[in-house]
Amino acid sequence: MVYKSVVRKALFRMHGGDAERVHETTLGLLAAASPVAKVVKRGPKLERTVFGVTFPNPVGLAAGLDKNGRALPAWGALGFGFVEVGTVTRHPQPGNPKPRLFRLRGSDAIINRMGFNNDGAQALADRLDRLGPLSVPLGISLGKSKVTPVEEAVEDYRASLRALYRHGDYFAINISSPNTPGLRSLQDRGALTELLAGLDEAARGLAGAAPRKPILVKIAPDLTDEAIGEVLEVCAAHDVSGLIATNTTLSRDGLAPSDRALAHEAGGLSGRPLTERAREVVRFVSRRTDGKLPIIGVGGIASADDAKRMLDAGASLLQVYTGFIYEGPGLVRRINRALAP
Repeated sequence: MVYKSVVRKALFRMHGGDAERVHETTLGLLAAASPVAKVVKRGPKLERTVFGVTFPNPVGLAAGLDKNGRALPAWGALGFGFVEVGTVTRHPQPGNPKPRLFRLRGSDAIINRMGFNNDGAQALADRLDRLGPLSVPLGISLGKSKVTPVEEAVEDYRASLRALYRHGDYFAINISSPNTPGLRSLQDRGALTELLAGLDEAARGLAGAAPRKPILVKIAPDLTDEAIGEVLEVCAAHDVSGLIATNTTLSRDGLAPSDRALAHEAGGLSGRPLTERAREVVRFVSRRTDGKLPIIGVGGIASADDAKRMLDAGASLLQVYTGFIYEGPGLVRRINRALAP
């Protein structure tokens, strides 16, 4: 495969192997190509409608790769059926100190502690205003600003929702990143109840006479079954449209021996070591909700077989990030070909 034997080797050596600088350079090239990007033609056989949104195919780009929406037209041209930008916060923020992104090549994994570095919700809204309509549905991942105390999180999320509501086809509420202090506490029943009630109220006000746009909750793979069950109960009580399972993990299980030197790095782990756990969470959620709550399955999808197994576990849609970094654009095409009837 040309990508893995030539392109990936060159990318991984670029900038002395600095993963974040390579990421930014690649994103810049995609952004430059976006004005002339041509959308790949896709047949209707892979089209599906989930929580009221029609997707050309079920393979999406996960949040985190194009945080500020710099290269949005390019992703549809690469074959993605939808794109999730962000995570974006109300206030612009630089994120955590560098270095904060690490490749674990022997494990096909990444550790990141980026810390929601982004230009802020209003800057993203302004960029989307200039860009105009996209060729594929757009999800927007919302997170809490680091400067905002946890007890003021509801208004922080609501402000971002107000700024971006007209642009998103759905909104993902990120309460599960391990890289913002206190954020994961928002998965607790009381805090989540308050947050979802506030967002539901704000979204209904913004929708007016139209149906409220879908709101999804993104959960951590490190939750117990009991904790996931509580999250599901709160979601059901507040008309949540779906779940995204899962975010990155704090676990370091499953790393190759060659990557043990990086295991001490703080941050969330994504990629191959998360494959089984992400699938387990999706299966649990699907069974607990009798398959009635749509799930976007994400975590360790690096092949067409991984994608099929995630769908078999109960996912309605898929997202890739780390698999895309290691396997290249061909991964999206291979998954879509494998899913075609």
